Amino acid sequence: MKGVSLAAASAFLMVTAAAAQESCGLCDKVIVTNSDLAACFLAKYQELQNAGKGAIVVDLSECPESRGVVEALPPPGVTIEEPNLQFMVSPAQLACLKKKLEEPGLVLDPSAKIDLESCQ
Repeated sequence: MKGVSLAAASAFLMVTAAAAQESCGLCDKVIVTNSDLAACFLAKYQELQNAGKGAIVVDLSECPESRGVVEALPPPGVTIEEPNLQFMVSPAQLACLKKKLEEPGLVLDPSAKIDLESCQ
């Protein structure tokens, strides 16, 4: 009897831990990035992946940004969002973001929104 309740408690804790890992209340659901920051993220991916099992803080503020040609102004009524230099993601979102950024034909410039909720 004691072994059965211990096994049940252990199974409950594993399910609870997995659910807590998947639902990160503080994690970003959408990020905005560009090709320079995406390349920096992909270069740092392994380090970020090894950061832990909980929420992962991604800080791209040290990444080099293009200082080349100034982009043309957007058409009237169109706004270009500033890329996120810092954001928080779960391990599953981190892997999903990497996968989305590696998709062929993805247009990231001048900036692009990446929906992390579609990952789950």
